[in-house]
Amino acid sequence: MGVLLGVDFGTLSARAVLVSAKDGGVLGESSCDYPHGVLDRELPGGCPLPADWALQHPSDYLFALRGAISGALKSARLSPRNVVGLGIDFTSCTVVAADDSGVPLCLKEEWRGRPHAYPKLWKHHAAQPQADRMTALALERGEPWLPLRGGRVSPECLFPKALQVLEEDPEIYAAAGLFLEAGDWMTFMLTGNLSRNACMAGYRALWDGEYPSSEFFGALNPGFEAIEGKLKGPVLPLGSQIGQINERGAAISGLLPGTPVAAAVLDAHVGMAAAGIAETGRLLLVMGTSTCHLVLGDEPKEVPGICGAVKDGMVPGFYGFEAGQSCVGDAFSWFLQNCLPGEVLREAESRKRSPHALLRERAQKLLPGESGLLALDWWNGNRSVLIDGDLSGVLFGLTLHTRPEEIYRALIESTAFGTRKIIENYRAHGVAVSELIASGGIAQKDPMMMQIYADVCGLPLRVAETKQGGALGSAIFASVASGEHEDLLAAMRAMVRPPIAEYLPIARNRRLYEKLYMQYSRLHDLFGRDENGAVKALRAIAREAEALSKIKA
Repeated sequence: MGVLLGVDFGTLSARAVLVSAKDGGVLGESSCDYPHGVLDRELPGGCPLPADWALQHPSDYLFALRGAISGALKSARLSPRNVVGLGIDFTSCTVVAADDSGVPLCLKEEWRGRPHAYPKLWKHHAAQPQADRMTALALERGEPWLPLRGGRVSPECLFPKALQVLEEDPEIYAAAGLFLEAGDWMTFMLTGNLSRNACMAGYRALWDGEYPSSEFFGALNPGFEAIEGKLKGPVLPLGSQIGQINERGAAISGLLPGTPVAAAVLDAHVGMAAAGIAETGRLLLVMGTSTCHLVLGDEPKEVPGICGAVKDGMVPGFYGFEAGQSCVGDAFSWFLQNCLPGEVLREAESRKRSPHALLRERAQKLLPGESGLLALDWWNGNRSVLIDGDLSGVLFGLTLHTRPEEIYRALIESTAFGTRKIIENYRAHGVAVSELIASGGIAQKDPMMMQIYADVCGLPLRVAETKQGGALGSAIFASVASGEHEDLLAAMRAMVRPPIAEYLPIARNRRLYEKLYMQYSRLHDLFGRDENGAVKALRAIAREAEALSKIKA
């Protein structure tokens, strides 16, 4: 059987793996960072960005695609002619505003200095007001699609971001012939075929055989009534072959013309295939800068606060339920970059250890609750179950004796508490969760964190074998699109390997975490459900001060 290529486009880099279609064995892998990273403070030309913005540069995607593929081929000592199929996944919803031929507006000279011309990354939360208006209008009209999207529209979705463009820069909106998921933009660039993938359309663009009505969009803003005209292209199911690499795609990727390309898939959701999950009850944690919580069900359920329940959205024949946390690994990175005292950095350097490793070493010596700290995990807003990008992180219990490793552990515990909140919400609304499967680099590198999750959630936790779940999952979908396997289930049976580690709850820790979780839940509702509470008031004051600062400048 042939060699398949999967490319996973994350928040900061693209990762490529070459795998055998016969048994899923990894033959080569590589990653390539985005030169511009996340644009959250200013554009490349220096134009400042407001709070809650998160943009990217589309040239980074092309640069990282070529670099990651080249590196993977080199590491495997293979050539492009060995590759029989390509699959990609992408962070979502990452929205590219482009002209009708697919050229992103920010690459055109006249729009280079306009923020709305750049791709809006998934964690761009500045469209929260538009999302709130969409939710209010959908409730007022009784829109049938809302209950299966958690009862509230997220600012991370496509339509709030597009509506923000219309209302804040109508010239950019008029110039945009297309609003594309970055994954669909990439397959368009590679094949010349414009389409939408059913996964991203279902979870991020409210698609269920059709989009919401033009009357709904027009009621939000008359200029938004014809938004569907900017969503050209058929919606293709999982595992479809979108086309084959053309001459332009060959120049972009380094692959041969004629190589089959699968329809793109949402980055977290390909992890279900990579973990071999094709039954109900097994909750997949796709852990990275953020975490997605994915589980399958046999029938639709209305679960408030989730991101969506989509038929055939993850694995054919099942409803795929998605919830998530907007900030996990990002919170730990923020702490290391901004809050570590010099003595920690010096010790890490002297012992030739990373700050992460040193803090883990110290933190794992602590018992649950020993620090007296408790955090709320909203450092980048709340995706589930509150669906509110305006919320921010909170840390309780600080004293003059608080140590860095205690804060570090409290941040980790807060993400575990947030995961348990999501699990309890699933169960309360009829979606079974009986075990956890964790995937991603964090899952394999941090045994302390995995044990905390098992203890907090009171469930067995198994770690998926692959470090590159996104890229492997994309390769599995490529095997279907290229005909190497008959269907997704056959591909999973052949290409997925058993979990490599298991963590069981520790009774002593469970008892202590029950007490901590009770306090977390109280604070979660106190600060998260009060529209006039302190957390939101502080964000409003910050925005007011930012506006005054710009006027003064």
